[in-house]
Amino acid sequence: MPRPLRIAIVGAGPAGIYAADALLKSPAATEPGVSIDLFERMPAPFGLIRYGVAPDHPRIKGIVTALHQVLDKPQIRLFGNVDYPGDITLDELHSFYDAVIFSTGATADRALTIPGIELDGSYGAADFVSWYDGHPDVPRTWPLEAEKVAVLGVGNVALDVARVLAKTADELLPTEIPPNVHEGLKANRAREIHVFGRRGPAQAKFSPMELRELDHSPTIEVIVDPEDIDYDEGSIATRRANKQADMVAKTLENWAIRDTGDRPHKLFLHFFESPTEILGEDGRVVGLRTERTRLDGSGNVEGTGEFHDWDVQGVYRAVGYLSDELPKLPWDVASGTVPDEAGRVMAAGEHLASTYVTGWIRRGPVGLIGHTKGDANETVASLLDDAAGGRLRTPSAPDPEAVDAFLAERGVRHTTWEGWYRLDEAEKALGRPEGRERVKIVEREDMLRASGA
Repeated sequence: MPRPLRIAIVGAGPAGIYAADALLKSPAATEPGVSIDLFERMPAPFGLIRYGVAPDHPRIKGIVTALHQVLDKPQIRLFGNVDYPGDITLDELHSFYDAVIFSTGATADRALTIPGIELDGSYGAADFVSWYDGHPDVPRTWPLEAEKVAVLGVGNVALDVARVLAKTADELLPTEIPPNVHEGLKANRAREIHVFGRRGPAQAKFSPMELRELDHSPTIEVIVDPEDIDYDEGSIATRRANKQADMVAKTLENWAIRDTGDRPHKLFLHFFESPTEILGEDGRVVGLRTERTRLDGSGNVEGTGEFHDWDVQGVYRAVGYLSDELPKLPWDVASGTVPDEAGRVMAAGEHLASTYVTGWIRRGPVGLIGHTKGDANETVASLLDDAAGGRLRTPSAPDPEAVDAFLAERGVRHTTWEGWYRLDEAEKALGRPEGRERVKIVEREDMLRASGA
């Protein structure tokens, strides 16, 4: 009887778990069967949902319920706290598995090359998100002395950063934020948040629901300048073709015509303002300079030569994420992705045998979490086609126990799916005395201990 296909998936976020789900739903899961090991460098699974989604978004975190059902399947094992390539290399993975799928996502900030970006008080949004989401590998404190703050970008990450900066610490306390984040937010002095986009309302990348949530806080007054509501032929075409873009534009229009209320924290959404320089004195941020832009007819914009200086003491760039380069794999520096064809990793025009990618490491950090399902399906279809065609490498040690023995010999303290249940319960136990669903455990050592690693 043929043995099951042995598949390694590096990255246990949504993209990796969706790939595992696609494998389990394929005909191969019945004959010859599939055996899947998920490797994750964090002690806990779920990737972006645990460490990239704002804590006041329980609806999005609800996706975890569906991912749980996949990881509960007996054909899947989780190896948490295992780093690629520090703990296990590509050649070593190939020795244990018929195929390897990389789904490592994106965690770093994309660069923004304007003068002053290096000043004290200029931050990447990804670093701030990691802090308020309790990531174990970032500092436990965050400087929040600025009373006026600029956020550069018009995507959902920019909204998350602006909303967390504008809310009070006690508004966020019912969420899973750990004690160090609550203490940090209590010291937050921000009273004005300015979000800047260089194009117009029709080109904003907000999700309609995320945008409307800004207005739900009793402490945040959202303000849009009526002069920023402008459309050209390209913008009108975008609204007609894209229901979400039309809903976002309508929400912004409604906010632009209403009277300004008296909520204590002001959150301004500015359009047609292109950041050109972060202004500094004595090495610190003291302002932001933008150039006014105008639509050119196609939905794009051009500069007007009119500049404005904004009084801010902090600047957060939310202009996109960037994936970390993966050793031993080809790399496209410009896009920050691994070159592929239908999920097959391509090196010098040839498929790197038995090696695949899915999710943001494949196509870049764009789209919503659910969009990675299509990626996973296509990648898994390519993998199974290669399996059927006899194009996969043959591992030298396909026995599942060989992986356990290898990690034990290396002295790698790894967590398991059963360990996640223990960590999950430990976090819920921390929340119960405060009437909270959970309190996130931050320290890696504490996570390992709670998981029984």
